Amino acid sequence: MDMQVSTGVNISSVILGALPATAEQVAAQLRQLAGVEVHVVADDGRMIVSIESDSEGATVSTFEAIRQLPGVLSASLVFHQYESDPDEEA
Repeated sequence: MDMQVSTGVNISSVILGALPATAEQVAAQLRQLAGVEVHVVADDGRMIVSIESDSEGATVSTFEAIRQLPGVLSASLVFHQYESDPDEEA
């Protein structure tokens, strides 16, 4: 019997608005943040970003760090889900 302990993960999606002229710079900064993935960068500066973390507190801290990045005009958390066993798909 496998006794491996599974830990959960918080998965959140963020819609972000950045200045079009600095969108690629903002995206590069986002990619440096632990657990952050940039999925889309539109020509008008809008982005779809996800955050994966091991706790809600870490998600909030990462979201606040995103909001404070230079060039970010807006950031809205649009989805959050806790996966108790991320290795098992529903």
